[in-house]
Amino acid sequence: MEQRNLEQEVKDQFNDVVSRLQSKQFFQSEWDIASFAVFFIFIGMVLLLVILVLIRCCCCCCCDDDKPRRRKVGIDNMGMEL
Repeated sequence: MEQRNLEQEVKDQFNDVVSRLQSKQFFQSEWDIASFAVFFIFIGMVLLLVILVLIRCCCCCCCDDDKPRRRKVGIDNMGMEL
């Protein structure tokens, strides 16, 4: 019973998508457009951050090998500065 119900639901959704594609009306309301835009902005930001991390990793591996790194011990007390 549930399998038949699920199959009918998938068919209905598929027919709805096909009818929207044929009518070239992809969104039913302004909220659909807004949620679509927010979703793709989110995906774009995630991809941008991943690309920046990859660039940073590649630059750290290639460029920083020739210079010795100086490690700082402790913290700076800016109150003691004049």
